[in-house]
Amino acid sequence: MKGSDRPLSEAYDVALLDLDGVVYVGRRPVPAAADSLAKARAAGQRLAFVTNNASRTPSAVAALLTEVGVPAEPSDVVTSAQAAARLLAERLPAGSEVLVVGGMGLRQALYAQGLRPVSTAAGRPAAVVQGYHPDLSYGTLAEGARAVSMGALFVGSNGDLTIPGGDGPPQPGNGALLRVITAATGVEPVVSGKPERPLHQESVLRTGARRPLVVGDRLDTDIEGAWNGGADSLLVFTGVTHPLQALTAPPHRRPSYLAPDLTGLLVPHPEPVREDGAHRCGGWTARRDGDAFTVTGSGDPWDGLRALASAAWEDDAPPPPEALTGALDALRL
Repeated sequence: MKGSDRPLSEAYDVALLDLDGVVYVGRRPVPAAADSLAKARAAGQRLAFVTNNASRTPSAVAALLTEVGVPAEPSDVVTSAQAAARLLAERLPAGSEVLVVGGMGLRQALYAQGLRPVSTAAGRPAAVVQGYHPDLSYGTLAEGARAVSMGALFVGSNGDLTIPGGDGPPQPGNGALLRVITAATGVEPVVSGKPERPLHQESVLRTGARRPLVVGDRLDTDIEGAWNGGADSLLVFTGVTHPLQALTAPPHRRPSYLAPDLTGLLVPHPEPVREDGAHRCGGWTARRDGDAFTVTGSGDPWDGLRALASAAWEDDAPPPPEALTGALDALRL
């Protein structure tokens, strides 16, 4: 756990924000998100909206953000499709044909990088790029597999096995769809989206960030992606991650900061201090007591969670969930 004596909106020049589960859920705004981001901007922090979703164009994402109360321009949006297109442009000659297994977001990104999107394997395209699209057909997947079998470079926009299912269970994501071509060809894709480095590098390049802060709700994409990119991260609990999952995360999925929501950008973050085998933050003290962790004190319960995280993360090996449940119950988060 890190600490900051200044609000994070002042300590970091650019916030690289995940979208679903952080700014909105589906098409519903996350409470306090719009107001917090407006205040962060007013404090001088620049915002970039970074998404693994390759099906929407930056214009469509910006329109949705504006709809939920966060004014945005297409230039504020960084997509895994853009990262995939740059990755391909760095490996292929200008004007190369790339078979698109996906939607308009991928096609626009390829055009922007001087590559030629195509729909069939007949011309032996140099590469295949795949991104999630709700109307992806068997025929398109088959063309992609055919091109990969003939030697085309295989790139995936992201490896997310699932996507949010609205009010229902999660639905298959692009990572699940990538397995179709991999199973048919035996070829593993090069992945551009979170948690791999290309999307983080694309975000830093587009924003010119000198000290970026990755903000997300998922340990396996946002937080691990920040780790892979050498950046600090803020985990918010408005999406898929529960505090217990954060406390039991392995080192490469442990965030620098914790906050209930995007109001965490607007406040300082006290750094937990280790003294005499205990971890203290604010008015709380956490310690390991035999096979279990305890937390005592009063004040902001999120300071208690920070103290507890500091104690739980003292070792690289994650503690078992049952060792932490009693302490979490005491915090009433």
